[in-house]
Amino acid sequence: MKLNCVVVDDSSIQRMIITKLVNNHQNLNLVGDFSNAIEAKSCMSIHSVDLIFLDIEMPIISGFDFLDGLKMKPQIIFITSKADYAVKAFDYDATDYLQKPISVERFDASVKRAMDLYRLRNEVHDEEGDFIFIKSNLKKLKIFTSKIKWIEAHGDYVKVVTDEDSNLVLSTMKSFEQDLDKERFLRVHKSYIVNVEKIERFNSKFAEIGVTKIPLSRNKKDDLKKALAIA
Repeated sequence: MKLNCVVVDDSSIQRMIITKLVNNHQNLNLVGDFSNAIEAKSCMSIHSVDLIFLDIEMPIISGFDFLDGLKMKPQIIFITSKADYAVKAFDYDATDYLQKPISVERFDASVKRAMDLYRLRNEVHDEEGDFIFIKSNLKKLKIFTSKIKWIEAHGDYVKVVTDEDSNLVLSTMKSFEQDLDKERFLRVHKSYIVNVEKIERFNSKFAEIGVTKIPLSRNKKDDLKKALAIA
């Protein structure tokens, strides 16, 4: 799972530092970085954003004024060189407050807090999401499809790999594929079906989910690009 985020800081140097930290983090997807709140707000009117790394002291519109003008507020991690704003920052229900200069360890801890909060807030939605029942080891298991990472052919069985574990199910790939949402799941190889929302990177040969490289059939690259809405 990745959080879509934006960086808003009028300092080009600080913005470059933060965007580098974001790009190097496996759980973050950088939607954009901006020198002012006006550009950031314009971006957020088009793109879905889960997390904002926000400087407080900016010209024209401060970080606090920017938040006051948002109807829907994502999680906020304030970034500033001064500790004076800490109390006010948490009045805005901030996820965290980072003081410059920022260490990688402190940044990672802040992102973990945001990830944990995101999961907590969306736990109810997950429980209300789509699910399937599978039979594994003589037991029926309820599997939420949002948690499936990929399905892999295993002889007369298929292996269902989720965020938590994996299970072998007596089934064919074709039969299993029919029970899945075609907008979320894609057959990328004769032996693999992937949850496109879990894919982190791909090239002409592989799609990567975490540390796992899943083979990509030659004629499936365009289908994957289309599913991920990549031009």
